[in-house]
Amino acid sequence: MIDRLDDVDWSGLFHALGPATDTPQHLAALLRDDAGAFVAGYSHLWSTTLRRQGKAWPATAPTALIVAELLDDLRLGRDDPSMPDAMLAYLYAVGTAADLGTTRAAEIRTRVEDRASQMREWTGDYLAADDDTRGRMWQDGTSLGELVLDQAVLACFDLAPSLLQRALPHLSSAHGSRRSCAAAAIGTLARHPSASTQRPALLDQLTSTAGAADSAHHIATILIAIGHLGGDTRPWLTDPNIGVRTCAALAPDLVGDDAADRLLLEAARSPSEFSDSFGDMAPPLQLQVEPNPLTSALLRRVDNA
Repeated sequence: MIDRLDDVDWSGLFHALGPATDTPQHLAALLRDDAGAFVAGYSHLWSTTLRRQGKAWPATAPTALIVAELLDDLRLGRDDPSMPDAMLAYLYAVGTAADLGTTRAAEIRTRVEDRASQMREWTGDYLAADDDTRGRMWQDGTSLGELVLDQAVLACFDLAPSLLQRALPHLSSAHGSRRSCAAAAIGTLARHPSASTQRPALLDQLTSTAGAADSAHHIATILIAIGHLGGDTRPWLTDPNIGVRTCAALAPDLVGDDAADRLLLEAARSPSEFSDSFGDMAPPLQLQVEPNPLTSALLRRVDNA
């Protein structure tokens, strides 16, 4: 992992707070015994290397590659066994940001190639500027800043197949929480066009994992992933747990399905019952973002009615 850190020219990248030259030390701190540095590193990962609502900065893709390396490092989580789960959750967020599809990715790639020299110049000026000047550069009327951010998303898109391969082994983990976090990551990363031939086998594995899970939270998390990949979640629409059956109903392929639509309306009328259905656990990872996918799905149902 340290070698990977040295392979990246962090001085040419930026994140939410400016130049990303501080990112490698924060990532390295996740493997060290310094508690204060560890907390700062973990905070940096989530609050600085990802934009609000999980969108990408130029530093996001290389950070995600390091995070994928961390997953297999025995020093990670020596005092907190949930840390690999958190790294998989980060890969889920990156996979969500990278979910462009073939057409959108090609369109961004063309625009990036056409203005590559101008983008490099803009980035160099941005990295050299003070905070006030950086703020003004987003309003300079050239749209170059937004294109730089589009390029950052494209970098995550191109990295998704590699991240998927790193996440896959954790779907067979002995820990239920690890399996569900891996499923969430796989549910976004495997939407990459290059994974199309893998999806049937992945869906079989995810369905088997959901069937063997013993926690409503874990089952619901895996079901959302199955839905993201176009799998069949109908068998869980009659589950006795409202959280499980609602997450089954979220599958995009069930838009217009009467039973699924009724379940979403049921959850909307009883949000506390839905939340309480997971016991002392938070809602599934995929629902802990804004805009809330449950609300968005309900609105889509209404629009299509």
